This record gives sequence, C-alpha cells and structure tokens, in this order.
Amino acid sequence: MAQIRIENVRKDFGTFTAVKSSTFTVENGEFFMLLGPSGCGKTTTLRMMAGLELPTSGRIYIDGEEVGMKPASQRDIAFVFQMFALYPHMNVGKNISYPLLSQGMPKPEARRRVQEVARILGIEDILNRPVGGLSGGDRQRVALGRAIVREPKAFLMDEPLGALDAEFREHMAEELRALHDRMNATTVYVTHDQLEAMQMGDKIVVMNHGVVEQFGKPQEIYDWPATRFVAEFIGSPCMNFLDFEGLVGAGSNSVELNNTTVNIPACREGATGKLTLGVRPEHIHFSDTSKYRGTVLATEYLGTTQIVTLETPNGEIKARMASNRTVQPGETVGLEFDERTLTVFKCDSGRALLSEANEGVLKHG
Repeated sequence: MAQIRIENVRKDFGTFTAVKSSTFTVENGEFFMLLGPSGCGKTTTLRMMAGLELPTSGRIYIDGEEVGMKPASQRDIAFVFQMFALYPHMNVGKNISYPLLSQGMPKPEARRRVQEVARILGIEDILNRPVGGLSGGDRQRVALGRAIVREPKAFLMDEPLGALDAEFREHMAEELRALHDRMNATTVYVTHDQLEAMQMGDKIVVMNHGVVEQFGKPQEIYDWPATRFVAEFIGSPCMNFLDFEGLVGAGSNSVELNNTTVNIPACREGATGKLTLGVRPEHIHFSDTSKYRGTVLATEYLGTTQIVTLETPNGEIKARMASNRTVQPGETVGLEFDERTLTVFKCDSGRALLSEANEGVLKHG
C-alpha cells in the first residue's frame, strides 16, 4: 500500500473555487475519512487523488511519486463509487474479473484472484449469479471485489454505503473496516455522515467551503475542535455555545456567565473581546449548589440516556443525562460544566483559542 500526500492543492471551476489550498497526509495503511457537508470539496479532493480531476495548483504524491498531472490509469488506485456501476450483462464473477482481463492477465490467474476475493468478501456462492437480482449489500460487495482484485496501492471510496438503508449501512461499515484491517490497505473514504467517520476512521479531515478546517484522530477532533464549525458538525447533539465578553481578569483562567465564575483550560492566546464558550452535552451536570441556573424546556428519552433542553441566561443548551434522572418542563436546576473539557472560540473568526490541552490538535487546523 502507499502514503498519499496532498500539498497546497487547489481546484477552480471557472470563477468558483471548490478546494482551497488543502494540505494533509494519508499514512500507509490508514483508513482516512474526508468528512463534510455537501459542496464542501471532499469529493473533488478525492477525484483529484484519483486523477478524475486535475488540480489547478498544488501537488499530489502517491508512494512518494508526484502524480498530480498524471491520468487515473497511471496512478495504480481503485475507485469505488456510491452507485455500484456494475456491468448488468455480466455475472458476479465476470464483473470482478473484468479489470484483470482487460489488462491482459491470463485467465487462470484472474480466476484464482477472483476466488480469493470472493472468499474474503463472503460471496463465493453467488459468483455465477447475474448482478441484476442481487441485494444492495451484495452489489456493494461485488463493487468492492472489483476494486480489491486489482491489488492497487490505495482504495478511494466516494460514499460507497450511501445507497443502503440505515441498519444495513451500519453492518456494511463494520464489514468494510474489518476488510481494511485484514488487507492492511490505504483507504480514503468520503462521507457526510459524522457518525460513520467517527466509527470507521483512523484519521479524519473535516472540510467546509473548500477549506480543511481540521484533521486528526476522531477523539481529538471531538474533544478539541479547532473551529466552531467543527464543534457544530461533530457530535449529536452538537456542542453548546454560550457567548460572553473576555476573561474575568488579566491572566485569569475563568469567565463570567451571568454573575457566575466558570473555570476554563489555560488559553495561550489572548482571550479578549467577544468570545464563545463551547461545552459538550455530556459535560453538563445538574448541581443543587450551582448559582448558574437553567429552566427545563423539554426532555428526549433515548434509552440509557436522555437529552434535556434548557433555557439559560446565555441561550438554549442541551445536556445529556442518565435516563433515571427525573426532571420536568418548567423546573429550574443548577448547572455545572466540566472545566477540563471546555473550549473557547473567537466570535468573529470562529477559531478555537489555543490551550495546553489542545495545542497538538489545533496545529493541524
């Protein structure tokens, strides 16, 4: 497999810039997620890796070789599309073997590879069946088999599970990650689903409006978002935001919310002007002694947990609580925040202020 390196890659379509100076590295053997909303530039970035689009500027390296201006046929990669793109007039085995035979591989060797891939994917019993009558999951396995059988340097996947229903999509995500681990493959996977990205990825790039907002490990991105956009996009419910004005005093590590002092991680950058405090729902706790109060608006039961929506002096927030904690709409409760997990954002730029805890993560942003 191979390392893929993207250096200051930009893509313009006329006057529209789809990708703006993206830089990141996919290490050999990683399952790497390109995550973001529709139109953020993630698929365009993937297509430039594949050679289906040429970058306007910047460089793309695969296994140390610059390939930015080379056609797809010279990059030794396999691309898996969301729509399965199978040949309807061929059976499963012929669909999988097609790329090998089209490159002139002898039929006995192609047959051996097809059998091996079918064993890995668990589709040995359907090799002679037409693809038209297969379920969505089996058709996706065939599409994966056609990519795997070539033994490329890297696999590039554009929302390959997007056409499946939710329950089977989760099952296929587990299978796909297990397949990746068995093959020790380098895989770049595009998705707009943050849960899918967190579940499957070793590393995640979060994109928005053609810009790489942050990249890193899933837990790092969740715990220490580099921008307010990342904090809103990652997590369900997303991070809560409470606006305030500066720190309590020079050199202070605390802020004031409605006459209540809240400690925050030590910011190494100046925390002045209009700021926003970010706190995850699970890091909010009810406290009888806290002076910071909120009024319960609604509760949403989720089995082992519940989401409690509250109105506070700084706006509406959501807290994740154990389901056995009883609260009623209209009830006023004291609120405490886990100070070790708080993030402070600049209101104007949306950028997180650097602290000792997230210094290593935010340098990627």
